[in-house]
Amino acid sequence: MKLPSAGPRRNSLGDISVLYVTVMARAVTHCGQDYRPLFNQFGLDEQLLQAPDARISIPRFMRLGQAAIALTGNRALGLTMGELTRPVDAGLAGLAASAAATAGGALNTLIRYDLLTSYNSRGQPCLSADGQRACFYSISPYNIFNYFVVDSVLAGWVNILRYLTGQHSILERVTIEYPSQGLDETFETWFGCPVEFSATQNSLMLIPGVTQQPSLQAQPALFRKLVAACDGELAQRRAGWGLREKIRDKLAPLLEGEPPRLEDIAAELGIAPWTLQRQLASEGTGFRELMDETRKDLARAYVRETRLAFAEIAWLLGFSGPASFHKAFRRWFGLSPGGYRRDNRPASDLPA
Repeated sequence: MKLPSAGPRRNSLGDISVLYVTVMARAVTHCGQDYRPLFNQFGLDEQLLQAPDARISIPRFMRLGQAAIALTGNRALGLTMGELTRPVDAGLAGLAASAAATAGGALNTLIRYDLLTSYNSRGQPCLSADGQRACFYSISPYNIFNYFVVDSVLAGWVNILRYLTGQHSILERVTIEYPSQGLDETFETWFGCPVEFSATQNSLMLIPGVTQQPSLQAQPALFRKLVAACDGELAQRRAGWGLREKIRDKLAPLLEGEPPRLEDIAAELGIAPWTLQRQLASEGTGFRELMDETRKDLARAYVRETRLAFAEIAWLLGFSGPASFHKAFRRWFGLSPGGYRRDNRPASDLPA
């Protein structure tokens, strides 16, 4: 089975498969609106939506989601997206999850192969050792552009598990990092359990025993074949990651508040600090240079692609304060963050 080429990442902040964009299109249609004029405004035509390996940047997806919420008037559009999410909408990983023997195996498969359909510099989802808690990484600072992302991911996982088990009540508790938006009752009704906002993490806590529930779609032979295909595609996607890429991948989520040390990154990679230092030297670079390069690329993407305040961007990139960030930005690009944002607004942000 020939696997598609992973290709280069197009955005430093991350990208997401158009499979998830088609879920949003269904949600907009479900709300009684035509998604096509809106999607065309964002440069998303039917040909792109039907390309199985196509991706768009995370910031573009977030702006599209906020525009879809404005169009439909549905502030809980993320929940609607979750309700309309099917296993096939998670691509090859979703098909493999469908064939898993149990609900726990399905959830583990979705999270294990998340990179096949999305990459985010802020982190990756994870599952607790006992399989009872599924966590979606933090994407703070939160705003109207990213609330729906958390909602759609958590609700999507739940809907797939409900489909595979045939049971509606599978949750003990849901926690969400961002503050309540006044939709608490809507969320608790949809999830069927208490929902805590302003929590320390985005997570689903399953009712004991749910992970052992047999999947209604279980097919052991097909599961093994699909998992092998997922492993192959994942290996291919990571095949082009040299040491620099691996370090940059670890650096981005650890920058918040203050920059990580070489020792921190070495621990993440499972190698000794002096070994990492020697390997970087052999490639003609150093940890500080790579840190600066990573911050520069992320700074350009945050300033151009988001509407985050510069103080928030400074914190996300590990600067001591806005002044230090402004100084570094001028060194990198020769103008202020404000000037760069003004001159490089994404096309979808410009007046029609």
